[in-house]
Amino acid sequence: MSELAPALGQILVLVVLLAVSVPRLARHLARVYTSPKHLAVERVAYRALRVDPDTDQHWRSYAMSVLGFSLVGVLLLHAYGRLQQHLPLSLGSSALPADGSWSTAVSFVTNTNWQWYSGEAALGHLMQMSGLTVQNFVSAAVGMAVAAAFARGLAGTGGEERIGNFFADLVRGVVRVLLPLAFVAALVLVLIGVVQNFTGNADIRTLSDATQVLTGGPVASQEAIKELGTNGGGFYNVNSAHPFENPTPLSNILEIYLLLLIPFAMAWAFGLIVRDRRQGAAVLSVMALLLTVSVGLLTWAEMAGPGTAPELAGGAMEGKEVRFGTAGSALFGAATTATSTGAVNSMHDSLTAPGGGITMFNMMLGEVAPGGVGSGLYGMLMLAVVTVFLAGLMVGRTPEYLGKKIGQREIVLVACYVLVTPFILLTGIAVAITAGDGLAGLQESGPHGLSEALYAVTSASNNNGSAFGGLTSGTPFWNTLLGLCMLFGRFLPMVFVLALAGRFARQHHVPPGTGTLPTHRPLFVGLLTSVALVMVGLTYIPVLALGPIVESLS
Repeated sequence: MSELAPALGQILVLVVLLAVSVPRLARHLARVYTSPKHLAVERVAYRALRVDPDTDQHWRSYAMSVLGFSLVGVLLLHAYGRLQQHLPLSLGSSALPADGSWSTAVSFVTNTNWQWYSGEAALGHLMQMSGLTVQNFVSAAVGMAVAAAFARGLAGTGGEERIGNFFADLVRGVVRVLLPLAFVAALVLVLIGVVQNFTGNADIRTLSDATQVLTGGPVASQEAIKELGTNGGGFYNVNSAHPFENPTPLSNILEIYLLLLIPFAMAWAFGLIVRDRRQGAAVLSVMALLLTVSVGLLTWAEMAGPGTAPELAGGAMEGKEVRFGTAGSALFGAATTATSTGAVNSMHDSLTAPGGGITMFNMMLGEVAPGGVGSGLYGMLMLAVVTVFLAGLMVGRTPEYLGKKIGQREIVLVACYVLVTPFILLTGIAVAITAGDGLAGLQESGPHGLSEALYAVTSASNNNGSAFGGLTSGTPFWNTLLGLCMLFGRFLPMVFVLALAGRFARQHHVPPGTGTLPTHRPLFVGLLTSVALVMVGLTYIPVLALGPIVESLS
């Protein structure tokens, strides 16, 4: 109970910050993705890319642009890893192994940021800055672009299946949103105490007359976009638990705020793009409700952890930083798995069994509460289409969402979106626990060993990036398996989203009738929340029962 008051204080500060800034950023986002004007610096980028930003792309062309741009990113980052020893500012780091370089390239391009390596030991400054940090910006911008395209499809007045220009959306997202916000955030982090320099390894004499090696680097600049873009890849092995990345409780709250800011603002901006603020408010309400429940359950699980030691310590403190405490660690853990961030300020492998199950459940929701930048919004909107479809079946009429009818082709695309991630995840975990190389990477046996593998595959398939630390994932088997899960888990859902956006853009608006379900009222908020929870429960409860649920009961 001693931590209850500080925990509520942290949550209150976070809510106030978000309440003040989300509507303002949302208005800016809506202008960014609907304005016909281009900035001078953006025109330079368009000339370099040799694209016409005023060309309205068909959804297939938009999807091919997303895939082609991302493929180039994978190839370039893979080359960075393989040639690292020849780069300046490499700090003596050797080339990454082929499977490790592949995993890292796929990880950062897909906004997953899964790290099988220790950042301070395996990577030089140039790889961190111009390789990983650049992908932190553009992978986030890709997710925002796809969400904006889907919103424009719903707002379209009918005609052709055209949803905007990917390269215009990409450049605008980086130039007008991510760069300015990350610049300000990095300055604030430096003022708080986050490291930003170009020093290499420094030998420090400790109080016990021992020698400790500390690695500096451009940490604050990477930390800012890591959280703001819901990326999660840390400069150091222990990520946001490291005092150079996250030195104080104040920086802890700031980083949580950064990782929640754009996903919530994208939901509000959606209402502005479709010219009905109530729609954005409804989607944001579902996101906030699910996150609130997650934070409450995870805080309870860690502060009331079973056992004599946790009771005496006031919570399950193993694997947590004293400067953050149980509540600050639980708040961070819930936020980072409810978004697609994957950053951690504590060891998730040391969470209580129910606490670890909650973080996995957050990711299995599809990370829609509020999810990643862009991906959280389009994931929640796909669930909204499912909700409207089910409601339409109840009243016996063709369902519609925001004036767009949901027919056979539309619901097939939605069904493919809903099923593809569970298929990847469950197939991945089946391969992991039946292959000898997969089992060799597990630190524990029994239910917790299954949880280690399940968490890894869940994190990769949902593009989160956090991990149970007990898994030895830096092997050819795990790098290959998780890399494939990351690729398919990122881009297959995007293709279905863009295809549905094209279908909606083609349709003319249908005026609401007597059987139309209002999608801006508390009833819809409750229905959408229930659909999200039921779909996850029906899909994943069996495998969760073999892992964290059995471990909790034992």
